Amino acid sequence: MKHILTTIAVVALIANTEARKPNLVVIYTDDQGSIDINSYGAKDLITPAMDSLCRDGVRFTQFYSAAAVCSPSRAALLTGRVPNRAGVPGNVSSHPGGRGALPADQVTMAEIFKDAGYATAHIGKWHLGFTPPTMPNAQGFDYSFGHMGGCIDNYSHFFYWVPPNRHDLYQNGKEVWRTGDYFPMLMVDEAAKFMEVNREKPFFMYWAINLPHYPLQGTEKWRRRYAHMKDEKRRRYAAFMSSMDEAIGDLLEEIDNLGLRENTIIVFQSDHGHSVESRTFGGGGNSGPYRGAKFSFFEGGIRVPAMIRWPGKIPAGQVRGQMSISVDWLPTLAELVGVPLPKRKFDGKSLVKVIQSDTAKSQHSEFHWMGTGNNPQWAVREGNWKLIGNPRDPTVTSPLSKENKLFLVNLSIDVGEKNNLRNTHPDQLNRLKAIHNRWVADLRGSN
Repeated sequence: MKHILTTIAVVALIANTEARKPNLVVIYTDDQGSIDINSYGAKDLITPAMDSLCRDGVRFTQFYSAAAVCSPSRAALLTGRVPNRAGVPGNVSSHPGGRGALPADQVTMAEIFKDAGYATAHIGKWHLGFTPPTMPNAQGFDYSFGHMGGCIDNYSHFFYWVPPNRHDLYQNGKEVWRTGDYFPMLMVDEAAKFMEVNREKPFFMYWAINLPHYPLQGTEKWRRRYAHMKDEKRRRYAAFMSSMDEAIGDLLEEIDNLGLRENTIIVFQSDHGHSVESRTFGGGGNSGPYRGAKFSFFEGGIRVPAMIRWPGKIPAGQVRGQMSISVDWLPTLAELVGVPLPKRKFDGKSLVKVIQSDTAKSQHSEFHWMGTGNNPQWAVREGNWKLIGNPRDPTVTSPLSKENKLFLVNLSIDVGEKNNLRNTHPDQLNRLKAIHNRWVADLRGSN
Protein backbone atom coordinates (compact mmCIF):
# COMPACT_ATOMS: atom_id res chain seq x y z
CA MET A 1 0.00 0.00 0.00
CA LYS A 2 2.81 2.42 0.87
CA HIS A 3 4.44 1.84 -2.53
CA ILE A 4 1.11 2.49 -4.29
CA LEU A 5 0.61 5.73 -2.38
CA THR A 6 4.12 6.85 -3.22
CA THR A 7 3.52 6.12 -6.93
CA ILE A 8 0.28 8.11 -6.85
CA ALA A 9 2.08 11.00 -5.17
CA VAL A 10 4.78 11.00 -7.85
CA VAL A 11 2.20 10.94 -10.66
CA ALA A 12 0.35 13.83 -9.01
CA LEU A 13 3.61 15.75 -8.71
CA ILE A 14 4.33 15.46 -12.41
CA ALA A 15 0.71 16.20 -13.40
CA ASN A 16 0.78 19.40 -11.37
CA THR A 17 3.71 20.70 -13.41
CA GLU A 18 1.82 20.72 -16.69
CA ALA A 19 0.05 24.07 -16.23
CA ARG A 20 3.18 25.99 -15.21
CA LYS A 21 6.42 24.11 -14.95
CA PRO A 22 8.36 24.92 -11.78
CA ASN A 23 11.55 26.92 -11.81
CA LEU A 24 14.83 25.10 -11.16
CA VAL A 25 17.73 26.52 -9.16
CA VAL A 26 20.87 24.44 -8.65
CA ILE A 27 23.20 25.86 -5.98
CA TYR A 28 26.64 24.30 -6.34
CA THR A 29 29.24 25.31 -3.78
CA ASP A 30 33.00 24.90 -4.11
CA ASP A 31 35.36 23.00 -1.75
CA GLN A 32 32.85 22.74 1.10
CA GLY A 33 33.63 20.22 3.84
CA SER A 34 31.45 17.13 4.27
CA ILE A 35 29.82 18.33 7.50
CA ASP A 36 30.22 22.11 7.15
CA ILE A 37 26.58 23.01 7.74
CA ASN A 38 24.97 23.00 11.17
CA SER A 39 22.43 20.45 9.98
CA TYR A 40 25.29 18.14 9.00
CA GLY A 41 27.05 18.33 12.33
CA ALA A 42 29.10 21.54 12.37
CA LYS A 43 29.07 23.03 15.88
CA ASP A 44 31.11 26.17 15.25
CA LEU A 45 29.52 27.64 12.10
CA ILE A 46 26.57 29.97 11.53
CA THR A 47 24.64 28.66 8.51
CA PRO A 48 20.94 29.58 8.78
CA ALA A 49 20.24 29.77 5.04
CA MET A 50 21.63 26.34 4.25
CA ASP A 51 19.94 24.98 7.38
CA SER A 52 16.62 26.35 6.12
CA LEU A 53 16.95 24.25 2.96
CA CYS A 54 17.44 21.19 5.18
CA ARG A 55 14.50 22.16 7.36
CA ASP A 56 12.15 22.81 4.45
CA GLY A 57 13.31 19.98 2.19
CA VAL A 58 15.00 16.59 2.04
CA ARG A 59 18.60 16.21 3.26
CA PHE A 60 20.86 13.40 2.07
CA THR A 61 23.46 11.77 4.32
CA GLN A 62 25.10 9.42 1.81
CA PHE A 63 25.35 11.75 -1.15
CA TYR A 64 28.45 11.65 -3.35
CA SER A 65 30.09 13.85 -5.90
CA ALA A 66 31.09 11.95 -9.02
CA ALA A 67 34.60 13.43 -8.74
CA ALA A 68 36.97 14.81 -6.12
CA VAL A 69 38.09 17.87 -8.07
CA CYS A 70 36.36 20.83 -9.71
CA SER A 71 35.98 20.41 -13.49
CA PRO A 72 34.98 16.74 -13.64
CA SER A 73 32.50 17.20 -10.79
CA ARG A 74 30.79 20.01 -12.74
CA ALA A 75 30.75 18.05 -15.97
CA ALA A 76 29.09 15.13 -14.17
CA LEU A 77 26.46 17.35 -12.59
CA LEU A 78 25.50 19.08 -15.84
CA THR A 79 25.44 15.97 -18.05
CA GLY A 80 24.24 13.23 -15.70
CA ARG A 81 27.26 11.19 -16.76
CA VAL A 82 30.43 10.13 -14.98
CA PRO A 83 33.32 12.49 -15.81
CA ASN A 84 35.10 10.09 -18.17
CA ARG A 85 31.94 9.52 -20.19
CA ALA A 86 31.29 13.27 -20.15
CA GLY A 87 34.75 13.91 -21.62
CA VAL A 88 36.17 15.74 -18.58
CA PRO A 89 38.21 13.22 -16.57
CA GLY A 90 40.27 15.95 -14.84
CA ASN A 91 40.58 19.69 -14.39
CA VAL A 92 40.62 21.83 -17.54
CA SER A 93 42.68 24.96 -18.14
CA SER A 94 41.85 28.26 -16.48
CA HIS A 95 43.32 30.33 -19.34
CA PRO A 96 41.65 31.49 -22.58
CA GLY A 97 42.15 28.91 -25.29
CA GLY A 98 43.71 26.46 -22.82
CA ARG A 99 43.52 22.70 -22.91
CA GLY A 100 40.47 20.67 -22.09
CA ALA A 101 36.75 21.45 -21.95
CA LEU A 102 33.33 19.90 -21.71
CA PRO A 103 32.95 18.72 -25.32
CA ALA A 104 30.36 20.57 -27.35
CA ASP A 105 28.60 17.33 -28.25
CA GLN A 106 27.78 16.60 -24.61
CA VAL A 107 24.20 17.48 -23.66
CA THR A 108 23.84 19.68 -20.58
CA MET A 109 21.02 20.37 -18.15
CA ALA A 110 20.75 23.82 -19.69
CA GLU A 111 20.24 22.42 -23.21
CA ILE A 112 17.64 19.92 -22.06
CA PHE A 113 15.60 22.45 -20.08
CA LYS A 114 16.02 25.17 -22.71
CA ASP A 115 14.53 22.84 -25.33
CA ALA A 116 11.60 22.37 -22.95
CA GLY A 117 10.90 26.12 -22.86
CA TYR A 118 13.00 27.19 -19.89
CA ALA A 119 15.05 30.38 -19.74
CA THR A 120 18.53 29.32 -18.65
CA ALA A 121 21.33 31.04 -16.77
CA HIS A 122 24.81 30.29 -15.48
CA ILE A 123 25.92 32.45 -12.56
CA GLY A 124 29.35 32.10 -10.92
CA LYS A 125 32.16 29.67 -11.66
CA TRP A 126 32.41 27.75 -14.95
CA HIS A 127 35.78 25.91 -15.23
CA LEU A 128 34.56 23.77 -18.13
CA GLY A 129 36.21 25.44 -21.09
CA PHE A 130 37.61 28.80 -22.13
CA THR A 131 36.92 28.98 -25.86
CA PRO A 132 33.73 30.35 -27.50
CA PRO A 133 32.37 26.85 -28.36
CA THR A 134 32.88 25.62 -24.79
CA MET A 135 31.82 28.62 -22.69
CA PRO A 136 28.34 28.71 -21.11
CA ASN A 137 26.42 30.46 -23.91
CA ALA A 138 27.42 27.67 -26.30
CA GLN A 139 26.40 24.97 -23.79
CA GLY A 140 22.72 25.89 -23.49
CA PHE A 141 22.78 28.95 -21.25
CA ASP A 142 20.84 32.00 -22.46
CA TYR A 143 22.65 34.16 -19.93
CA SER A 144 26.03 33.82 -18.28
CA PHE A 145 27.85 35.90 -15.68
CA GLY A 146 30.94 34.80 -13.84
CA HIS A 147 34.49 33.56 -14.14
CA MET A 148 35.63 30.94 -16.62
CA GLY A 149 38.66 29.59 -14.72
CA GLY A 150 39.11 27.76 -11.46
CA CYS A 151 39.22 30.63 -8.96
CA ILE A 152 39.34 34.42 -8.71
CA ASP A 153 40.05 37.12 -6.19
CA ASN A 154 36.59 38.23 -5.06
CA TYR A 155 37.36 41.97 -5.34
CA SER A 156 39.71 42.35 -8.33
CA HIS A 157 38.29 39.28 -10.14
CA PHE A 158 41.77 38.21 -11.22
CA PHE A 159 42.81 34.58 -11.58
CA TYR A 160 46.13 34.27 -9.79
CA TRP A 161 47.00 30.63 -9.08
CA VAL A 162 49.40 30.16 -12.01
CA PRO A 163 51.11 33.16 -13.68
CA PRO A 164 50.50 35.30 -15.56
CA ASN A 165 47.88 37.00 -13.42
CA ARG A 166 44.79 37.60 -15.54
CA HIS A 167 41.42 39.28 -15.14
CA ASP A 168 38.57 36.75 -15.37
CA LEU A 169 35.02 38.12 -15.30
CA TYR A 170 32.68 37.56 -18.23
CA GLN A 171 29.12 38.38 -19.16
CA ASN A 172 27.75 36.39 -22.08
CA GLY A 173 31.25 35.62 -23.29
CA LYS A 174 32.56 39.19 -23.14
CA GLU A 175 34.97 40.48 -20.52
CA VAL A 176 33.43 42.95 -18.06
CA TRP A 177 34.96 44.89 -15.18
CA ARG A 178 33.43 45.29 -11.71
CA THR A 179 36.61 46.10 -9.82
CA GLY A 180 36.09 46.40 -6.06
CA ASP A 181 32.64 44.78 -6.04
CA TYR A 182 32.43 41.68 -3.83
CA PHE A 183 31.81 38.76 -6.16
CA PRO A 184 29.30 36.88 -3.94
CA MET A 185 27.09 39.97 -3.94
CA LEU A 186 27.55 40.39 -7.69
CA MET A 187 26.30 36.84 -8.13
CA VAL A 188 23.21 37.53 -6.02
CA ASP A 189 22.48 40.73 -7.99
CA GLU A 190 22.84 38.96 -11.34
CA ALA A 191 20.72 36.04 -10.20
CA ALA A 192 18.01 38.39 -8.93
CA LYS A 193 17.94 40.29 -12.24
CA PHE A 194 17.66 37.09 -14.23
CA MET A 195 14.82 35.76 -12.07
CA GLU A 196 12.92 39.05 -12.18
CA VAL A 197 13.14 39.28 -15.97
CA ASN A 198 11.95 35.68 -16.32
CA ARG A 199 9.48 35.49 -13.46
CA GLU A 200 6.53 34.87 -15.82
CA LYS A 201 8.09 31.82 -17.46
CA PRO A 202 9.94 28.80 -16.08
CA PHE A 203 13.67 29.26 -15.63
CA PHE A 204 16.66 27.06 -14.87
CA MET A 205 19.54 28.71 -13.03
CA TYR A 206 22.87 27.03 -12.31
CA TRP A 207 24.41 29.08 -9.50
CA ALA A 208 27.94 27.74 -9.22
CA ILE A 209 29.14 29.59 -6.14
CA ASN A 210 32.93 29.96 -5.97
CA LEU A 211 32.92 29.79 -2.15
CA PRO A 212 34.44 28.53 0.12
CA HIS A 213 37.19 27.90 -2.48
CA TYR A 214 40.34 29.94 -1.87
CA PRO A 215 41.08 32.81 -1.52
CA LEU A 216 39.27 32.83 1.83
CA GLN A 217 37.87 36.38 1.71
CA GLY A 218 35.11 36.59 4.26
CA THR A 219 33.44 39.93 4.87
CA GLU A 220 34.39 42.14 7.80
CA LYS A 221 31.09 41.33 9.49
CA TRP A 222 31.92 37.63 9.62
CA ARG A 223 35.62 38.06 10.32
CA ARG A 224 34.63 39.91 13.49
CA ARG A 225 32.00 37.30 14.36
CA TYR A 226 34.62 34.53 14.32
CA ALA A 227 37.50 36.52 15.79
CA HIS A 228 37.39 34.36 18.92
CA MET A 229 38.48 31.23 17.05
CA LYS A 230 42.08 30.32 17.87
CA ASP A 231 42.65 28.10 14.83
CA GLU A 232 43.51 30.50 12.01
CA LYS A 233 42.62 28.03 9.28
CA ARG A 234 39.18 27.35 10.71
CA ARG A 235 38.62 31.04 11.55
CA ARG A 236 39.23 32.19 7.97
CA TYR A 237 37.22 29.32 6.53
CA ALA A 238 34.31 29.92 8.92
CA ALA A 239 34.10 33.61 8.02
CA PHE A 240 34.00 32.71 4.34
CA MET A 241 31.41 29.98 4.92
CA SER A 242 29.06 32.39 6.70
CA SER A 243 29.66 35.01 4.01
CA MET A 244 28.53 32.39 1.50
CA ASP A 245 25.54 31.40 3.62
CA GLU A 246 24.50 35.04 3.80
CA ALA A 247 24.61 35.27 0.00
CA ILE A 248 22.49 32.12 -0.26
CA GLY A 249 20.05 33.67 2.22
CA ASP A 250 19.85 36.80 0.06
CA LEU A 251 19.02 34.66 -2.97
CA LEU A 252 16.32 32.76 -1.10
CA GLU A 253 14.86 36.08 0.01
CA GLU A 254 14.80 37.29 -3.60
CA ILE A 255 12.90 34.15 -4.60
CA ASP A 256 10.35 34.83 -1.85
CA ASN A 257 10.04 38.52 -2.75
CA LEU A 258 9.27 37.57 -6.36
CA GLY A 259 6.51 35.26 -5.15
CA LEU A 260 8.29 32.23 -6.58
CA ARG A 261 8.94 30.18 -3.46
CA GLU A 262 6.17 27.62 -3.96
CA ASN A 263 6.98 27.11 -7.62
CA THR A 264 10.76 26.81 -7.41
CA ILE A 265 12.70 23.59 -6.90
CA ILE A 266 16.06 24.25 -5.24
CA VAL A 267 18.87 21.73 -5.30
CA PHE A 268 21.97 22.26 -3.16
CA GLN A 269 25.27 20.39 -3.27
CA SER A 270 28.98 20.90 -2.68
CA ASP A 271 31.19 19.94 -5.63
CA HIS A 272 33.48 17.74 -3.44
CA GLY A 273 35.31 17.82 -0.13
CA HIS A 274 37.23 20.71 1.42
CA SER A 275 40.68 21.82 0.32
CA VAL A 276 43.88 21.45 2.32
CA GLU A 277 45.96 23.26 -0.30
CA SER A 278 48.45 25.94 0.67
CA ARG A 279 46.20 28.78 -0.49
CA THR A 280 43.62 27.58 2.01
CA PHE A 281 46.22 27.90 4.77
CA GLY A 282 46.47 24.12 4.76
CA GLY A 283 42.74 23.62 5.19
CA GLY A 284 39.93 24.91 7.38
CA GLY A 285 37.06 22.69 6.31
CA ASN A 286 35.74 19.74 8.28
CA SER A 287 35.09 16.24 6.98
CA GLY A 288 33.85 15.11 10.40
CA PRO A 289 34.11 11.33 10.81
CA TYR A 290 35.25 10.85 7.23
CA ARG A 291 38.81 10.39 6.05
CA GLY A 292 40.36 12.52 3.30
CA ALA A 293 39.57 15.78 1.51
CA LYS A 294 39.52 17.27 -1.99
CA PHE A 295 41.47 15.11 -4.52
CA SER A 296 40.76 11.94 -2.51
CA PHE A 297 38.35 9.07 -3.09
CA PHE A 298 38.21 8.46 0.63
CA GLU A 299 34.80 9.60 1.93
CA GLY A 300 35.98 13.07 2.94
CA GLY A 301 36.80 13.84 -0.67
CA ILE A 302 33.54 12.74 -2.27
CA ARG A 303 30.79 12.53 0.39
CA VAL A 304 29.12 15.94 0.35
CA PRO A 305 26.16 17.85 1.82
CA ALA A 306 23.17 17.82 -0.54
CA MET A 307 19.48 18.62 -0.29
CA ILE A 308 16.41 19.45 -2.36
CA ARG A 309 13.46 21.76 -1.56
CA TRP A 310 10.09 22.15 -3.26
CA PRO A 311 7.57 23.55 -0.77
CA GLY A 312 4.33 21.62 -0.60
CA LYS A 313 5.38 19.14 -3.25
CA ILE A 314 8.08 17.04 -1.60
CA PRO A 315 8.62 16.13 2.06
CA ALA A 316 10.04 18.76 4.41
CA GLY A 317 12.49 18.26 7.25
CA GLN A 318 13.27 14.70 6.29
CA VAL A 319 16.54 12.79 5.91
CA ARG A 320 17.47 10.20 3.31
CA GLY A 321 20.32 7.75 3.88
CA GLN A 322 20.26 6.00 0.51
CA MET A 323 23.42 6.23 -1.56
CA SER A 324 22.87 8.95 -4.16
CA ILE A 325 25.19 10.67 -6.62
CA SER A 326 25.52 14.09 -8.25
CA VAL A 327 24.76 12.57 -11.67
CA ASP A 328 21.27 11.80 -10.33
CA TRP A 329 20.12 15.42 -10.25
CA LEU A 330 19.55 15.69 -14.01
CA PRO A 331 17.17 12.73 -14.32
CA THR A 332 15.56 13.66 -10.99
CA LEU A 333 14.75 17.22 -12.05
CA ALA A 334 13.66 16.07 -15.49
CA GLU A 335 11.16 13.65 -13.94
CA LEU A 336 9.88 16.19 -11.42
CA VAL A 337 9.09 18.76 -14.14
CA GLY A 338 7.96 16.28 -16.76
CA VAL A 339 10.74 16.87 -19.29
CA PRO A 340 11.87 13.84 -21.32
CA LEU A 341 15.56 13.00 -21.45
CA PRO A 342 17.31 12.52 -24.80
CA LYS A 343 18.13 9.00 -25.93
CA ARG A 344 21.70 8.61 -24.76
CA LYS A 345 23.48 6.80 -21.95
CA PHE A 346 23.14 8.45 -18.55
CA ASP A 347 24.87 7.25 -15.39
CA GLY A 348 22.46 9.14 -13.16
CA LYS A 349 19.12 7.73 -11.99
CA SER A 350 16.05 9.61 -10.80
CA LEU A 351 15.83 10.07 -7.05
CA VAL A 352 12.10 10.83 -7.03
CA LYS A 353 11.18 7.58 -5.24
CA VAL A 354 13.98 8.12 -2.71
CA ILE A 355 12.88 11.70 -2.11
CA GLN A 356 9.34 10.51 -1.44
CA SER A 357 10.21 7.62 0.88
CA ASP A 358 13.01 6.73 3.28
CA THR A 359 12.28 3.05 2.61
CA ALA A 360 12.88 3.21 -1.13
CA LYS A 361 15.94 1.34 -2.34
CA SER A 362 19.03 3.23 -3.43
CA GLN A 363 18.91 3.70 -7.18
CA HIS A 364 22.53 2.49 -7.39
CA SER A 365 23.60 -1.05 -6.63
CA GLU A 366 27.14 0.16 -7.34
CA PHE A 367 29.00 3.30 -8.34
CA HIS A 368 32.48 4.02 -9.68
CA TRP A 369 35.02 6.83 -9.59
CA MET A 370 38.05 7.23 -11.85
CA GLY A 371 40.94 9.70 -11.70
CA THR A 372 43.54 10.63 -14.29
CA GLY A 373 47.21 9.93 -14.98
CA ASN A 374 49.34 6.87 -15.66
CA ASN A 375 48.40 5.19 -12.41
CA PRO A 376 45.03 6.76 -11.62
CA GLN A 377 43.16 6.68 -8.37
CA TRP A 378 39.88 4.80 -8.69
CA ALA A 379 37.10 3.53 -6.46
CA VAL A 380 34.03 1.35 -6.51
CA ARG A 381 31.26 1.12 -3.95
CA GLU A 382 28.77 -1.74 -3.82
CA GLY A 383 26.42 -1.75 -0.86
CA ASN A 384 28.52 -1.10 2.23
CA TRP A 385 31.71 -2.36 0.60
CA LYS A 386 34.14 0.07 -1.00
CA LEU A 387 37.45 -0.54 -2.73
CA ILE A 388 39.91 2.24 -3.59
CA GLY A 389 42.79 1.71 -5.97
CA ASN A 390 45.92 3.87 -5.68
CA PRO A 391 44.30 5.94 -2.89
CA ARG A 392 45.30 9.50 -2.05
CA ASP A 393 44.84 11.20 1.30
CA PRO A 394 46.00 14.84 1.27
CA THR A 395 45.24 15.19 4.98
CA VAL A 396 48.25 13.06 5.97
CA THR A 397 51.90 14.00 5.51
CA SER A 398 53.28 10.55 4.72
CA PRO A 399 52.24 8.66 1.56
CA LEU A 400 50.22 5.49 1.81
CA SER A 401 52.34 2.33 1.75
CA LYS A 402 52.48 -0.13 -1.14
CA GLU A 403 50.38 -2.44 1.03
CA ASN A 404 47.58 0.10 0.76
CA LYS A 405 47.53 0.40 -3.04
CA LEU A 406 44.27 -1.49 -2.77
CA PHE A 407 42.23 -0.24 0.18
CA LEU A 408 39.13 -2.22 1.14
CA VAL A 409 36.59 -1.06 3.72
CA ASN A 410 33.13 -1.88 4.98
CA LEU A 411 31.52 1.50 5.57
CA SER A 412 28.85 0.08 7.85
CA ILE A 413 31.50 -0.64 10.49
CA ASP A 414 34.32 1.73 9.50
CA VAL A 415 32.97 4.95 8.02
CA GLY A 416 36.30 6.61 8.86
CA GLU A 417 38.12 4.16 6.56
CA LYS A 418 40.84 3.49 9.12
CA ASN A 419 41.31 -0.23 8.60
CA ASN A 420 42.27 -1.83 5.32
CA LEU A 421 40.52 -5.20 5.03
CA ARG A 422 42.29 -6.36 1.88
CA ASN A 423 44.10 -9.22 3.64
CA THR A 424 41.19 -10.42 5.76
CA HIS A 425 38.54 -10.30 3.02
CA PRO A 426 40.27 -11.34 -0.22
CA ASP A 427 37.04 -12.61 -1.79
CA GLN A 428 35.40 -9.19 -1.41
CA LEU A 429 38.51 -7.50 -2.78
CA ASN A 430 38.66 -9.73 -5.86
CA ARG A 431 34.94 -9.37 -6.48
CA LEU A 432 35.10 -5.56 -6.35
CA LYS A 433 38.19 -5.53 -8.56
CA ALA A 434 36.30 -7.59 -11.13
CA ILE A 435 33.32 -5.22 -10.93
CA HIS A 436 35.64 -2.28 -11.47
CA ASN A 437 37.39 -3.90 -14.44
CA ARG A 438 34.05 -4.71 -16.03
CA TRP A 439 32.94 -1.09 -15.58
CA VAL A 440 36.16 0.26 -17.13
CA ALA A 441 35.66 -1.99 -20.15
CA ASP A 442 32.07 -0.82 -20.49
CA LEU A 443 33.18 2.80 -20.20
CA ARG A 444 35.72 2.40 -22.99
CA GLY A 445 33.22 0.68 -25.22
CA SER A 446 30.37 3.18 -24.92
CA ASN A 447 29.67 6.87 -25.30
